[in-house]
Amino acid sequence: MTTYGSFPGARPRRLRTSPVMRRMVAETRLHPADFILPAFVREGVGEPVPVAAMPGVVQHTRDSLKKAAAEAVAAGVSGIMLFGVPEDAKKDAVGTPGTDPDGILQVAIRDVRAEVGDELLVMSDLCLDETTDHGHCGVLDEFGRVDNDATLERYAEMAQVQADAGAHVVGPSGMMDGQIGVVRDALDQIGREDVAVLAYTAKYASAFYGPFREAVASSLQGDRKTYQQDPANARESMRELALDLEEGADLVMVKPAGPYLDILARVADAVDVPVAAYQISGEYSMIEAAAEKGWIDRDRAILETLTGIKRAGARNILTYWATEVAQKLVKG
Repeated sequence: MTTYGSFPGARPRRLRTSPVMRRMVAETRLHPADFILPAFVREGVGEPVPVAAMPGVVQHTRDSLKKAAAEAVAAGVSGIMLFGVPEDAKKDAVGTPGTDPDGILQVAIRDVRAEVGDELLVMSDLCLDETTDHGHCGVLDEFGRVDNDATLERYAEMAQVQADAGAHVVGPSGMMDGQIGVVRDALDQIGREDVAVLAYTAKYASAFYGPFREAVASSLQGDRKTYQQDPANARESMRELALDLEEGADLVMVKPAGPYLDILARVADAVDVPVAAYQISGEYSMIEAAAEKGWIDRDRAILETLTGIKRAGARNILTYWATEVAQKLVKG
């Protein structure tokens, strides 16, 4: 005799039976427009310089950067976040290359705008760490501590020269108190109300930044724990979020992405502005290294991590795989 209604009555596996079924019911989808490509441009080099700790990533020349920007446009990527690497001899205690109109970052902004115009959002890292001889994100006082308010004065100048160079978006990343308000005011003072501010709202003092230090030829000795957030803290991020919004942030970001998906989800649930997340150098390098050893499936791991970041609430993702993944998504 046939028995009907046998256990189990609910069979969720019916919605996983085939690729087309799984695609139809997918709750989270990646799109090329989700991505922002971080890119490094180095002064005084004749050809791209590979970053040993980040396989596949280079310090660009001005010409190779323009090519990378054009490739990002063709792939449908939304933006490019530029980091300038000046010659060591030009670094000083106050990060002069960061406010020099002919500093490498400002030159690169102009180059990319000339190459792609408004087809790609040109975003600029607004921080002093790449341009100071001590490697910190701000000006130091007589005791070697980062002077918050003196640093804000430098950030204001940086915002103005980056806007003059053609940045669509500036990204204050130094985690100084009051940085968003100062940058917004500095931009408005020169009539650049059109330039958006991407706030590095929750930027943690992470061990995963290691490969990035090579990419920007950092001079840092010590750490940044007195201004970047403690990985143990979550509520602190919500306080930073409230302050950034009050000061005029147009977009907010969580960095790193993978180890802080809980923070990302809390931020995304709390705001009505776009939320970004930065899949940083260490996250990138771990996957590349494990894949090179044959321990994981590289392409699947990349897509899984990016999907997890978007599922947690990121509208946009800064990732070194931006163009590669966007190209694959376009091809289906």
